[in-house]
Amino acid sequence: MAGDWSRYWRSAERPVEAMHAHFERHVYHRHSHETYSFGVTDTGVQAFSCRGASHASTAGMVIAFNPDEPHDGHPGDELGFTYRIVHLGAELVTGVLDGAAGGRAGAPLFAEPVLRDPVLAAGLRRLHTALLGPAPALVRDEVLDGVVLAMAGRAATRGPRTAPAPAGARWIAARVRELLDARFPADLDAEALAAAAGVSRFAVYRAFRAVHGMTPGDYQRQLRLRDARGRLAGGAPIAEAAALAGFADQSHLTRWFVRAYGVTPGAFRAAAG
Repeated sequence: MAGDWSRYWRSAERPVEAMHAHFERHVYHRHSHETYSFGVTDTGVQAFSCRGASHASTAGMVIAFNPDEPHDGHPGDELGFTYRIVHLGAELVTGVLDGAAGGRAGAPLFAEPVLRDPVLAAGLRRLHTALLGPAPALVRDEVLDGVVLAMAGRAATRGPRTAPAPAGARWIAARVRELLDARFPADLDAEALAAAAGVSRFAVYRAFRAVHGMTPGDYQRQLRLRDARGRLAGGAPIAEAAALAGFADQSHLTRWFVRAYGVTPGAFRAAAG
């Protein structure tokens, strides 16, 4: 058996990241990305849950996650899976589409998190190869623009992703999210969230999960992970990034970083290219 491995690359100048990995044992905890995430499965079965349903991506299939769309992931069988994924900042994607349209095109939404499209799969492989390179910057830009336009043209929709949550749940979730966004490094408890929304802790849990697809605790951890990522990208030591983001220590950050992103904080910090 090949065992788990991963190779990560990120741009130091713009919101573009890429990973090539094989996982037989690794399990992604439920998380989301600030970016659009486009992947293609090379071999095996990549299983995940997203939008309240279970999905499987087999060899040649394309994965498309919208920004802030919660999902998890794990091997579909004992042989594991190999896949490539690129993460593109939302502003980069809309910038490409606006430029091609000669005006405001808007942000695309992807109706299906997994699809079979050989053209898109081939384009994503070309982009992934160009990013992990070496490849000239101009080639990277041209391939990236082509993939964004192809993804938006072949797989995007303007329709809603999920049924809307009740208005009361949206209000509760908004109050709780405001508190978590403002104080994510703090050790907030369920009663503090309940007090902010003026409801019971159980109502907070139900409303937040209905609106955001994850629990308040998962959302707080995600904010901490994103804060730590930003600090690591800026060159901060891992222990310092962990402490400032609200993790108990470097080991705590490392454990959750791997569960969410598939690479260690050290590998991510060193991956700028």
